[in-house]
Amino acid sequence: MRFVHAADLHLDSPLRGLSRLGDGPLAETLRAASRRALENLVQLVLDEHVPLLLLAGDVYDGDWPDYGTGRFFVQQMGRLHDAGVQVVMVSGNHDAESEITRSLRLPPNVTMLDVARPQSVEFADLGVVVHGQGYATKAILHNLAAEYPDRDPGTVNIGILHTSVDGQTGHARYAPCSLADLLAKGYDYFALGHVHQRAVLHEGEHTVAYSGNLQGRHPRETGPKGALLIEAEPGHPASVAFRELDVARWEHLTVSLEGLQDLDHVLDTVEEVLRSAAVSARGRALVARMTLAGPTPAAADLADTERTREEIDRLGDRTGVTIEKVEVEATPVDDGRPVDAGLLDAIRGVVVARSGEPRVLKEELQALDREMGRLLREADLVDFSDPRTLSRILAQAADSLEALLAGGSR
Repeated sequence: MRFVHAADLHLDSPLRGLSRLGDGPLAETLRAASRRALENLVQLVLDEHVPLLLLAGDVYDGDWPDYGTGRFFVQQMGRLHDAGVQVVMVSGNHDAESEITRSLRLPPNVTMLDVARPQSVEFADLGVVVHGQGYATKAILHNLAAEYPDRDPGTVNIGILHTSVDGQTGHARYAPCSLADLLAKGYDYFALGHVHQRAVLHEGEHTVAYSGNLQGRHPRETGPKGALLIEAEPGHPASVAFRELDVARWEHLTVSLEGLQDLDHVLDTVEEVLRSAAVSARGRALVARMTLAGPTPAAADLADTERTREEIDRLGDRTGVTIEKVEVEATPVDDGRPVDAGLLDAIRGVVVARSGEPRVLKEELQALDREMGRLLREADLVDFSDPRTLSRILAQAADSLEALLAGGSR
């Protein structure tokens, strides 16, 4: 039995971090990315000739601003209906029954599972039964999996659930359960949604997996995104194959500065990293957040952040990678030249003192936060209300000053 498992499409979700990328073709590509990724998903199902698609929650990102979002989804499901493909889906926290006030009739090949209790749907011609339950409200805080039925003998049993398993980090603990809860059902495969990072939690006779989201939506959702192509039969380990379906990709690229002797060497290495990332993206639009970190004699040159950003932007243009942000965490290398140790101690003393007084630090920046704070937070650049962020900025400033001092005339 072959099927495709996908989740967290967040169709027409507003992407964060676009403001600093301008309004050109890239921004348009990113805005349309969730729709193009869904088209890729449907095409995968058709190309692989699989008879079943599972959507494990958060097809939508909340209520639609108009019917266009729902109409597009219905059109894509219609393509599958015409090919005889069955679709089983559950609602998640973003598209809970209480969150979506608009609705359009789904094609007859689409089964939306009950939100009041677990529902089992059998496809006798496929030799498979699917067990699942959707969200009636956004915040489901109890264990839905505990009420799922035991396996149906003699057929492929698939569970589908939008959940936080064992307190997965970075996501709200909705419909919380343990891996043991899921394995206890004895299903051949459990298709999970909610966590946007792809992960196989258990391999073997009872496979449990998150497919991750279909398309990265902001700089923290990095790397390839897509769906899982599954082959399962009773009593045997499932075969799990990842398929890339995203149309635009975010990456966080780190360049180690250790051993790089000058700015030219640093920039050559940055270009190599960017070219490698572009090859891995296979023609997709690629947006990269770059971190340059480590000890280097070039620390003083890199402390000129405006020039460093300009140089890396130029390399991005050359390699076809859009640079979203550059973070420089370079530390100077002792070259034997005298540095005023007292001045360095004073700089570090300010960092330690202010980091230990987050209230004072926040008060000192209140005026700036009032004028620019909201815009900076919405652009995912910096949050002046977070003491940890402020401490990090202070530490980076101290590193830059130390690098400039160690760099002699600079």
